[in-house]
Amino acid sequence: MKLETFFEKFDQFADAPDGVAKMRELVLHFAFSGKLLPAESEWPLKPLKSLATKIGSGATPAGGRESYFTEGIPLIRSMNVHFAGFEHKGLVFLSDEQAKQLANVNVQPGDVLLNITGASIGRVTTAPLEMAGARVNQHVAIIRTIKELDTQFLARFLASPVIQRMIDEVQVGATREALTKGMIEQFNIPLPTLAEQKRIVAKVDELMALCDRLEAQQQERETRHAALARASLARFADAPTPANLSFLFHPSYGIPPAELRKSILDLAVCGKLAAPAPDDGEIRPIEEFREAAATLADTLGLRSPKESLDEAQPPFDVPAHWRWMVLADLGAAQTGTTPSKNNQEAFNGDIPFIKPAAILPDGIDYSSESLTRHGAQSGSRLAPAGSLLMVCIGTIGKCNLIERECAFNQQINSLSPVQWVDSQYLLLAVRAPYFQDAAWKKSSSTTIPILNKGKWLSISVPIPPLAEQRRIVARVAQLMALVDALETQLATASTTAANLLTALVAELTTQD
Repeated sequence: MKLETFFEKFDQFADAPDGVAKMRELVLHFAFSGKLLPAESEWPLKPLKSLATKIGSGATPAGGRESYFTEGIPLIRSMNVHFAGFEHKGLVFLSDEQAKQLANVNVQPGDVLLNITGASIGRVTTAPLEMAGARVNQHVAIIRTIKELDTQFLARFLASPVIQRMIDEVQVGATREALTKGMIEQFNIPLPTLAEQKRIVAKVDELMALCDRLEAQQQERETRHAALARASLARFADAPTPANLSFLFHPSYGIPPAELRKSILDLAVCGKLAAPAPDDGEIRPIEEFREAAATLADTLGLRSPKESLDEAQPPFDVPAHWRWMVLADLGAAQTGTTPSKNNQEAFNGDIPFIKPAAILPDGIDYSSESLTRHGAQSGSRLAPAGSLLMVCIGTIGKCNLIERECAFNQQINSLSPVQWVDSQYLLLAVRAPYFQDAAWKKSSSTTIPILNKGKWLSISVPIPPLAEQRRIVARVAQLMALVDALETQLATASTTAANLLTALVAELTTQD
């Protein structure tokens, strides 16, 4: 396959990560391996030291950024040097006196500018005409060539994959990358005739301009796709059916699955995923919920919950037959504790001891630590199967249901729901974006965020009749399974495109 064919088939690789970036690398690889244009003769390789009249970097004036001026003599810094060209944004200026002290790094138009330290090490361009007389700081090197070496040719060669890989491997010092003058001097430079250098530069620029257009087209397409995705998401919100969900995964404008999962949870707690049924019955009065919660707390050996003083505040509209309740009214709550490490009889039993790291998106890891019955009852808290565990210190909002009796530490609150609250519905409600936002807003803003139990229990939860809760849970499971399947399809398509791109790049870079 020729490079031109590769460009023509770009649509096949458009979804591959960094597709245009790989095309740019290919152009430079071909250019400096003699495959972009027919080589007129064998190219000699010469060290840059023998092809340059100047290689050197500057310095930052005393006082740093406070010493800069808004006009005067430009001081070029690493932020001004980009592969795509010289960037004027961020340019600062020196006084005549400051510039005089950097007279040895006086920039001439066409000088090659190479970043030699920091995260942008290796970025290279040439100095534009208006930078005549500018200076460079210590992070930028000036390379001035002899007449037999075109500076545009040199800049593109230094940007090529072979040199960039070599620069990436450079490490001087324990923590900071740097290119020294001695390293730069030893770069081996291919040296075609000057006329051939200029033809190669012209061809590289032509193909890079094509890459620019492809990149612009991709950005324009992504902008259009974002608008289409928003419209499709609104359509799904109005009619949350599997058919409309599939529409969201159109190959041209897929919505991030994480956002889609949040939308599904939003729809679930807004009452848009399941219709009421005639035999659903009504929601029990709040007094019965509170009585049931108190009875459950007594059964679990907990202190009876205080009567909820705060009525639930509705953060958004729900169907008229639903009811807003605070979390405290929905079950028996407790905060975990950790037994003393000195109590050796407390540990290594058959009761899982849950810490935040064990609460996973798809379940609970019961295998990390455990307590004995003695340890759980004397130094920790026990929650029955079906209880909700939520982290309330640190990674606030991590939550899941336990499928077996567990103990848990002080970073976790539990809620064992009363009989009129489906635990799976409770889980999706507390995972909904509105609840997660409320939890973070109610937490302290210290170094480690803390959501105390009282504030956690004051968050409102929309409660439909129990039968409707279960239909909502079933519908969410159906939609989430479809999201999982479609996400897998998208990932497979992206991986296939990436593998195809990698294979073609390998073919192009290894063929004679």
